[in-house]
Amino acid sequence: MSGCARASTVAFRDAGKTAYLFGDVVADDLPELVVFAGLYGASADGNLADARAIGGLRMKAVARIPG
Repeated sequence: MSGCARASTVAFRDAGKTAYLFGDVVADDLPELVVFAGLYGASADGNLADARAIGGLRMKAVARIPG
């Protein structure tokens, strides 16, 4: 995956849901990661209807892997 060359990555994965990998994550991204975690947990399939809620984190998405 493209995450290997990045200093820090965060992945979200759950059975039957789309998985997400974010790269080049820094401490300042924590609030947006928390928002994403809530949206991801509430989603039936892992897909977000509107990614604007996660701000700049959406620009750090390295991979979106269908569940």
